[in-house]
Order: sequence, then C-alpha cells, then structure tokens
Amino acid sequence: MSLKLAARVEMPKQPAEERRRNFEEVTLGLTPDQARAEASRCLKCKARPCVSGCPVEVLIPEFLALVVQGEFEQAQGKIQERNSLPAICGRVCPQEIQCEQRCVLGRRGEPVAIGMLERFVADYAREGELARRQHCELKMVPQSLLKEGAPRIAVVGSGPAGLSCAAELAKRGYQVDIFESLHDTGGVLRYGIPEFRLPEAIIDYEVDYVKSLGVNIFTNVVVGLSLDLLELLESEEYQGAFLGTGAGLPYFLNIPGEGLNGVYSANEFLSRANLMKAYRFPHYDTPLKVGRRVAVVGAGNVAMDAARVAVRLGAEEVSIVYRRTREEMPARLEEIEHAEEEGVQFRLLANPIKIHGDEKGHVQAMECATMKLGEPDASNRRRPVVVPGSEFILELDTVIIAVGQGPNPLLTRRLPGLALNEKGNIVVFDEYGATSIQGIWAGGDAVSGAATVISAMGAGKRAAEGIDLWFKSRGQDSGI
Repeated sequence: MSLKLAARVEMPKQPAEERRRNFEEVTLGLTPDQARAEASRCLKCKARPCVSGCPVEVLIPEFLALVVQGEFEQAQGKIQERNSLPAICGRVCPQEIQCEQRCVLGRRGEPVAIGMLERFVADYAREGELARRQHCELKMVPQSLLKEGAPRIAVVGSGPAGLSCAAELAKRGYQVDIFESLHDTGGVLRYGIPEFRLPEAIIDYEVDYVKSLGVNIFTNVVVGLSLDLLELLESEEYQGAFLGTGAGLPYFLNIPGEGLNGVYSANEFLSRANLMKAYRFPHYDTPLKVGRRVAVVGAGNVAMDAARVAVRLGAEEVSIVYRRTREEMPARLEEIEHAEEEGVQFRLLANPIKIHGDEKGHVQAMECATMKLGEPDASNRRRPVVVPGSEFILELDTVIIAVGQGPNPLLTRRLPGLALNEKGNIVVFDEYGATSIQGIWAGGDAVSGAATVISAMGAGKRAAEGIDLWFKSRGQDSGI
C-alpha cells in the first residue's frame, strides 16, 4: 500500500492583468499556516541530499523542523548560520535545480518548497524586527564581533559575492570595508533584478544585517580609479582583499544596426529602470523610452526581466526572440510562465541578423532568420543553423540585447600580475578563490561569468574561509 503524499502548497500571486500594470511584487508569500503545512511535508531523511544541493549548505532539515513548530524567527537564525541573505535567496535562487532538485520527495511527487519557506521565515523575522523597532525604537547595531588588531580586509563590490564574503569575515572577527562603485549597495541585486521580483526594501534590510556585523560600506568609490588596490595592500592599510566585481560588461550580437537609437543592452535597460528608478518617472529624472513594440533578444532570466519591465512601462507588444526552442531556454520555468501570463510573446528558432533604422537613426525594424536545430555543440545543446531563404522582418521601436555579460575590465586591467582567462574572467587557483596576486582572492561572476546569486554567495563564503585559513597559517588571525 503506497503512502499518499500531501500536495505542495502553492504560493498566491497577483493576477496577471493587475501585475502587468504595476511594479509591486508578483508573488505574495505564504501564511504561517501554509508554511507549517508545507514544511511538514519534509521526510527528515537521513541522507539530507537537499543540504548538499545548496551552494552555501544551509541546514535545511533543521530550519524546516523549526517552521513546523512555529518557531519562525529561530528558523531564520538557523538559515543565517550559513546564509547571510535569506530573503533575497528565497526570492531569486533557482532552488528547482539546487536544493529542491535533490529533495527525495521530488522522486515521488513534488519536492518541499524550500525556497518559498526560506522567503517566508526571512520575511516573518524582518517584519517582526521592524515592528519592534517602530514600537521600542530599537536600531540594528553592530554585534561587536571584531577583535582589536584583527586584520583589515578590503572587499571590492557589494553584490552577493562581496556581501557574503564580508559577512562571513566579520563573523570570524575581521575588520571589513566594502567599496562599491555605484551610488547604492547590492550590485546586480539592485541594478539587475526588477522591483516586482526583488523589492529594494528587502535588499536594504539584508545589507543592513551585513552592516550590523560591523562591516563598513563605502559607495561611489571606483577601486582602480578612486583607489589603487595594490597601494592599499603595499601600505598595509589592508592586509587582504576580495574581488567581487561581478559581470557588468554587456555582450552584443555584432550585427549591423546595434548603434541605432532604441537599442539597449539589458544591463543599461534594467539599470535605468531599477537602480535609477525610471519606472517612477517623472518623480525620478531618468528617462526610458520603450515605444509600442519591443523585442528582447535572449531567453535567460535577464531577458525575462527586461521583457516584463517593458510590459510594465507601457509597451503594447513585447517579444522574446530566441534562436533555440523552449526546451533550451535557460531562464527559470517560473519566470518564463510569469512572462507568458503577462502577455510576452515568444518568437523561437529566430535569430537577428540586422537592425534597420529610419532616416533619423531610430530603430524601425529587426531582420531575423529562421533557425533549425542541428548537431550538438560543445555545450551538448543542438546547434542552431540558418534555414536558407527564411529571412523575415519584425517592425519594432526598441531592441534589448540580453545575450550575456562578462567582467568589467575597469579594475582587472589596473592590477598588474592578475591572471585572466581569454574572456577576461579572473583566474583562481584553488577552491577558495586565491588569485595570482598574494593576498587577493576573487569569486562570483567576475570569476565564473554570469551565474546565479547563490553561487556567487557560495564563492564569497568560500573565499572568506580561505582568507581565514591563510592568516592562520601565517600565525595571524582574527583572534576568535
């Protein structure tokens, strides 16, 4: 007799027709009863494969058990033992190919909704603390983990890798200063992910937690221009450094017409919308014209974000143009489904070959070729090939290129002796992210190329461990 498994709890969300007109968060979160019911589905298996599927090895069964007991804030504390940004990870991490993919329940039905539960406990704890601050005038203050004379570490970049590395170092007693080139914190979390997926209030709160550990963050500081990192290390103002500068350099198609007005990289488009608040124009001064018809080239999460922002900014027709089929789309299934629900069209097996402009230099149309899938390439995906004579025209006002990005060379070119690969990514020489320059570590997208938030966090956390081991091997550590 087979055991009947309880159905997975579904998270409520805004109706598509409502949300496509606003920038409020799409998914609405679980109630306490829903969270307890979902967490109770955990089988408490001895092998704990979900933990090994998490890049930062969150103690998942333990935090789920606390949720079942209704100890939601304790569950948050359990997550924070391994993950300093749980409210962010609960929203944007691809749990379906990480922890949830390893869940034993997934073989017999649907895995436990680990991501939704991580978000729930993080939000519950956040709302409780905000309420206590309001009524008791409590403030988040440094936890005094630092030890006098502890080594001072410079972290370059306040994205997920930098924040994770800084938090872990601070917990180990190190003095940490983060330098951020932009005017606000969060890196790709702030400029790359729309408000309807990751509200800025969540980023602010998670950054405040990192600050509460004693970490200092300095914005509007371009290391490589404003500061010379090697000079800081040689002067012993800092005894080590971590590079978490991300992948902010957009790739383009290298086709005729990419210089026309109305062609954006996804980085620029999303930075204008998110970081520079173009979606609140005219309350903010950032203009962002989309016109009636928009095409987004690419099919990753960034492409879905750009398309959904374009819908919300008033575009009447928004299309994803992708040279492979739906099965090869790299975006999360949830993001693809949300885009479809909001009216985004998918033009698959289509590849742009030229962008046409009018006499004033504005985008007028994009010429594409129909593709078919041939033999597998080096990535083991079937290579798209052009169908002869299949060219067609899409009439457009705006084209957004979302085909990937690489590391910004602004800093790396100013660090003599720093080993880079042919793509400009920083080369590391061990699991902790040690670079070719002694005393400098690196991790996240600057090393791997554009990847997930949680993988960048995992790299930052490993780097902190490596930094700690390095100082201890030299007879100098944080004192903890």
